[in-house]
Amino acid sequence: MSTTTLQMASGGEPQSEGKADESKGREAMIRARVLKSLGRPDNLFCVSVIPLWGNNYRVNVMAGPDATTLRIPNSYFVVADDNGNILHSTPTIRNEY
Repeated sequence: MSTTTLQMASGGEPQSEGKADESKGREAMIRARVLKSLGRPDNLFCVSVIPLWGNNYRVNVMAGPDATTLRIPNSYFVVADDNGNILHSTPTIRNEY
């Protein structure tokens, strides 16, 4: 059986270590703020925060008992400031859990 590896596009120049740490911190804050607003779904697996451009992100909340049965019950397009505060989301993040 063979394994296929997909390469992710970098979207530009490599970030310096300080910028990368800052970006990871911002993503962690966005993740925490989405969960605070949404609540915690049963069988939460992870919340992925995918940088798009500028301060725009795709946030996917993934739930399921294991990696083979994951589903995405909530997905948002988010605009956040440099501190990870959510300025706008589509759809609006509502408390569901």
